Amino acid sequence: MDKILLDERKKMLLDLMGDKDYVPMKLKELCAILDIPRKDKYELRMVLEELRAEGKITIDNAGRYSISKDNIKEGVFSGTQRGYGFVIIEGEDDDIFISEDYLGGALHGDRVLVSISDISSGKRKEGEIIRILERANKVVVGTYQKSNNFGFVVTDNKKFNKDIYIAKGHDMGAVNGHKVVVEIDDYGGKGNNPEGRVIEILGHINDPGVDIMSVIRDNKLPVEFPDEVMRSLDNIPSEVSDSEKEGRKDLRHLTTVTIDGEDAKDLDDAITITKDNNIYHLGVHIADVSHYVRENSPLDKEAKKRGNSVYLVDRVIPMLPHKLSNGICSLNEGTDRLALSCLIDIDEKGHVVSHEIAQTLICVDKRMTYTSVKKILEDEDQEEITKYKDYVPMFKLMEELAMILRKGRHERGSLDFDFPESKIIVDENGVPIAVEPYERNVATKIIEEFMLIANETVAEDYFWQELPFIYRTHEKPDPEKITQLAIFINNFGYSIHTGRGEVHPKEIQKLLNNIDDKPEEAIISRLTLRSLKKARYTTNISGHFGLAAKYYSHFTAPIRRYSDLQIHRIIKENLQGKLDDKRIEHYEKILDEVANHVSFTERRADEVEREVDKMKKVEYMSKFIGQEFEGVISGLTSWGMYVELPNTVEGMVRIEEIEDDYYYYDDDKYILVGEHSGKTFSLGEKVRVLLVATDKIQRTIDFKIVED
Repeated sequence: MDKILLDERKKMLLDLMGDKDYVPMKLKELCAILDIPRKDKYELRMVLEELRAEGKITIDNAGRYSISKDNIKEGVFSGTQRGYGFVIIEGEDDDIFISEDYLGGALHGDRVLVSISDISSGKRKEGEIIRILERANKVVVGTYQKSNNFGFVVTDNKKFNKDIYIAKGHDMGAVNGHKVVVEIDDYGGKGNNPEGRVIEILGHINDPGVDIMSVIRDNKLPVEFPDEVMRSLDNIPSEVSDSEKEGRKDLRHLTTVTIDGEDAKDLDDAITITKDNNIYHLGVHIADVSHYVRENSPLDKEAKKRGNSVYLVDRVIPMLPHKLSNGICSLNEGTDRLALSCLIDIDEKGHVVSHEIAQTLICVDKRMTYTSVKKILEDEDQEEITKYKDYVPMFKLMEELAMILRKGRHERGSLDFDFPESKIIVDENGVPIAVEPYERNVATKIIEEFMLIANETVAEDYFWQELPFIYRTHEKPDPEKITQLAIFINNFGYSIHTGRGEVHPKEIQKLLNNIDDKPEEAIISRLTLRSLKKARYTTNISGHFGLAAKYYSHFTAPIRRYSDLQIHRIIKENLQGKLDDKRIEHYEKILDEVANHVSFTERRADEVEREVDKMKKVEYMSKFIGQEFEGVISGLTSWGMYVELPNTVEGMVRIEEIEDDYYYYDDDKYILVGEHSGKTFSLGEKVRVLLVATDKIQRTIDFKIVED
């Protein structure tokens, strides 16, 4: 059904249900009154489901459809360890608070119908869950605990907030401490726990690798590729054939390098660069994955399902099988490879003066690492310079152009959050042996700039061609969150200018510049980042706030992101003259769903990566119980304060552990105050702490303040 016809039928149904004489009807009754033939019943159901998903109509327990009341919305329930939760409604900025008494039996992740109250006790709207539309968790992961005649499973996801009862004979022989997969048979209700049965034992909680596998299974990440996908690899060549090279722009004469981490095996971007007449000729060459992953093939369906690769501390869950990601699609040194290239001419002010997007044939001359390029450009390491003497002028030219592009981004207001990320090093058993801050260097910044300019160039090109496309969108932040940020930073003597409730990226950038190298930099940077919206994929273009870019897409990583693979298909069809009206209509029909799906899989991957990092940090710190550390207060709450160590590990000093007469949390000042002694603890303040406890299951680290 095309979009115009779909919209017409939506309007017809809304007009019918909005009539004052309409009474709620079932699907069969609607078919009768609208005189819809039996063969078209499916199409009517599809239109009704679209309207229901948009929150415009509701369906009651008897299957009758009616117009949604303004105070009834559909959303996803997010639980908490404390019993209450929130309903997240797509397209709305504010979540709906649900107290423990009004959960209606909903569990974390369930799609629900919520009645929003007119009365609110605080800033956040409150509501009651009146119907569970779809259960999210048929299968969960947890730790088995045995009693005399039964057992129960404590779920790993603490937002689930319910232990699962396991009747005798339904435990598969699990013993205390086993990590198990449970299938839920009965979701319980008020006062009753869910019931289920063990369907798989992953191993004991202390067995190597079981911890991360539990997180993977609990988040339903696909690991093994289906047999059908693996069989289809037999048709994938190991090398590029002569026939595949025909009709492509041959760029093998250009000196070409890849720059990646030492351990990287899926090399999907390569660089060429020259300069003449004050013009830089930059080539960003991306593996032509779409040549091998054809639309609607088993490979394509599996890649779309996964959405992206997931990078965990000791493994990668790839979007594509290794024969592709590490083989024919990887731009390996000394091998001919098919690419989709963005060839950009840039003047000395960083302006793109012309560009070409082409199907190309390339051959990488040298596989470089970030470490080696850093040694050459930043450390001026003579041994490394001698080793790569033929490429040193190229790297210097790269640095020169990257600095120009970076300066241009900075001038327009693009944001750079330069606080360190974590690098967790584990041994062969997955045990963490070091946690270090992962710093960006000159080499990572060069590649970052070149990927950014390619992504912007491609997005602008296809926007003006008015063709269906997937863009990377980062919307303007909510005025309320910016107001809260302004209040917070005012305590440190900083300010941001807002006009009519909006803020320009340059104001955020100015703040980040002002806090550079200050003790409070990490705290303010992180809070500023949390004040911004999350970037997502869309089919309409509304700009990228964080980059201060009007046009932006993801073009540069088709091995690990389905969004990039999807737009590669569109670009190639356009270059080949095959993007006719029929194909345009096809893409207009599917791209919204693709954009929403890959936005979801990206969020899922981020959550899993954070969860695994947090778990491994807790495991690492458990070796140091009883030792003292220097840290910085990174957060203050009514139940205590968070302290971050130089290696990025964060733990909590609970309110009862602060040794003094009494402390309370002052919400206006973001400060803990000693009632009798007058002592204060402020954000950004350096403190000395004692590590007193860790809990890998709860993912918590407990500190205690050490008095000077």
